[in-house]
Amino acid sequence: MIPWRLGSGAFGHGRERVGRLTCVTDDAHPVPSPPTHPPATAARVRILVAEDEALIRLDLAEMLVEAGYAVVGQASNGEQAVALARELRPDLVLMDVKMPVLDGISAAEQIGGERIAPVVMLTAFSQMELVERARDAGVMAYIIKPFTAADLVPAIGIARSRWVEMHALEAEIADLGERFETRKMVDRAKGVLMTQLMITEPEAFSWIQKTAMDRRMGMREVAASVVSGMSGGGSSKA
Repeated sequence: MIPWRLGSGAFGHGRERVGRLTCVTDDAHPVPSPPTHPPATAARVRILVAEDEALIRLDLAEMLVEAGYAVVGQASNGEQAVALARELRPDLVLMDVKMPVLDGISAAEQIGGERIAPVVMLTAFSQMELVERARDAGVMAYIIKPFTAADLVPAIGIARSRWVEMHALEAEIADLGERFETRKMVDRAKGVLMTQLMITEPEAFSWIQKTAMDRRMGMREVAASVVSGMSGGGSSKA
């Protein structure tokens, strides 16, 4: 098990002074601090909108454009959404649950199953059964109606971040059960890093991934070391 400690140092640009995470090894080489690169701007994100009600669909598209995203296509039913996703290869799909021809969750399952793009589900309902169905279909995030741009932007960011994480774990771990356990440990480690270093979720995952590659370790091993070392040292409660 690798011991971890919080040392002095400044993290990020323009952020308040916080502890720098260091990995103490036999050769005393510290692990790099979490990345400080800003996330991709909204203008780079190409979005497909799938909503059967025309007025809502147009309002949603306008809201996205005003927020800086590029709306590359609009679908009025689930079957059309799948076809457009295959054709346009968007960066993300915003999909309503209640869709004609093919319901939104079934459409999302096809889009996610073909590894086309992450799906954010739009719904007027918040029942646990619906949330579980959406999760099982591979939906990365969901938004309850009515919503504003302030609701959309973070959900889009979370969905894209989770999409990247999912594929990174798939590339490293073939076994589904092992992948699930690794994801749980990585999620715990991300929470510790976000709290201790005041960084974003994507930055925390990037740090875990880069550290694993640099040290030739598995992401689960790095994550477990972060959780055990930092919580064990009294720095956090994971």
